[in-house]
Amino acid sequence: WSQKLLSYLKIDVLTLKSAHFLSQPLMHSMKYVYTASTEVPNFPDFVAVVFVDGIQTEHYDSNTKRAVPTQVWMNQVTADDPEYWKRQTLYWEGQEQYGRVNIETLKERFNQTGGIHVIQVLNGCEWDDETGDVNGFGLISYEGEDILILDMKAQRWIATKPELLESQHKWNNDTGWLEFMEHRLTQECPVRLKNSLNYGKSYLQKIDRPLLSLLQKTPLSPVTCHATGFYPGKAVIFWSRDGEDLHEDVDRSQLLQNHDNTFQMSVDLDLSLVKPDDWPRYECVFQLSGVEDDIVIKLDPAVIKTNWGNVPTLLVTLSAVVTLAIVFIAVTGILVYKKKKGERLKLIAIVLPPVTCTVPVKDKI
Repeated sequence: WSQKLLSYLKIDVLTLKSAHFLSQPLMHSMKYVYTASTEVPNFPDFVAVVFVDGIQTEHYDSNTKRAVPTQVWMNQVTADDPEYWKRQTLYWEGQEQYGRVNIETLKERFNQTGGIHVIQVLNGCEWDDETGDVNGFGLISYEGEDILILDMKAQRWIATKPELLESQHKWNNDTGWLEFMEHRLTQECPVRLKNSLNYGKSYLQKIDRPLLSLLQKTPLSPVTCHATGFYPGKAVIFWSRDGEDLHEDVDRSQLLQNHDNTFQMSVDLDLSLVKPDDWPRYECVFQLSGVEDDIVIKLDPAVIKTNWGNVPTLLVTLSAVVTLAIVFIAVTGILVYKKKKGERLKLIAIVLPPVTCTVPVKDKI
């Protein structure tokens, strides 16, 4: 998938201060995505899915030839529209044919022959539930690269490659096509979005708090603050020192979706510049839309989950090893120095007290 397409599919992650973040209106979205391909082993030539607020609600592929709900609550649509799934099936069948034609057209434009080729199409809308603002969007990617982008406000398509300038000119001069896209994305799409939100309100409007943990792979690795199992996906996670957000020496991950449709995200803290005495000044903060209070976990060696042991114990162990190494090197240096001086060497037995290092086994990451 192209980076642009992935950025449209993921839920936006805000990195703003607490008060401002919690005051943000929730943008709802509906995204229609299809992938048409050729000669991909063990994969349908055409697959289409629909997402509502990042949750898949519909599926169609060229093997089953049926549009079906992927959430139980989407079955409610037939109460208001008994022919909905039949109509959706016909719609995706038409898009499947367009997908085949478009792949052949693009192969000609790029002077390609047989083999694996993939076209991906995304369109949909966003709706602000407070202001009522609606934004429509469209994007076409080929071989993992964006080739045509719809600027809905300017009502024009933008080609990113010279091979697509012909399509750009043709579509931008077809007022009927542009009006159809505007109607579909800014009027029809928001209605469907609101209906879907109503069907799934008990699920889509739920709030699940995260499990917040501190993880570390090795003694020299960053400490990862990991949040998982939360819903909705509008959340922010960050490290703070003395109550101030940290923007340096931190690395944020992307928002990821779990198999149960909850989400996970994490942020790393580089410990190389953190003095042991300063650890109590640091804490990981997680903020979730719809939850007033922050969820906080302090940087504490006792709560860090590792697969190698307790932080203080291992640091002592490493110090002991380093000390022994220094003693060994120093003694070896003295012996070599004396040997060079021609002095007669005596076998010296250096007896050191045994160092016992107990590393408690904790739960693996």
